[in-house]
This record gives sequence, C-alpha cells and structure tokens, in this order.
Amino acid sequence: MSKQLLRCGTSIGANIAEAQRGQSMADFASKMNIALKEASESEYWLKLLYRTGYLQKTQFESLDRDVVELISILTAICRSANAQK
Repeated sequence: MSKQLLRCGTSIGANIAEAQRGQSMADFASKMNIALKEASESEYWLKLLYRTGYLQKTQFESLDRDVVELISILTAICRSANAQK
C-alpha cells in the first residue's frame, strides 16, 4: 500500500510539471485533471494506511490536511482550465 501511495503521490508533481509545459490549454487541462485524480488516489491510500494501523493518527492528520488542500487547489485549477478549453 505504501508503494501505491508513493507512486500516485509523486505522479501529482510530475503531471503538474508536464501541464506547465503543455502545448495547448487542452493539454494543460488534461494533465491537471490527471494530477487531481492522482491526488484523490493519494487520499484514498492515506486513509487505508491509517485504518490498517500503518500510519499514526498525527502522521495521518498532517498528511490528510495537505492532500485535502492540494485537492482543493487542483479542483479550482481544473475548473478554470476546463472552462477555457
């Protein structure tokens, strides 16, 4: 499970970097939507790791706050980018 979190968590940044170098608004929006999906998957894995006892409550709460904030930011970016396509 932790490897899945590592994969999707690092994919967020990679997709954002690709989006910043997108060839068009549609390309940008597509990559940002993928980053949002990866952030949502990261949230899922964090919850699962916490529920199975792999993460302590304080670790989970800190990471969960970060991922929820990131999802909120990416959601706003995706809405704006999708409206401009």
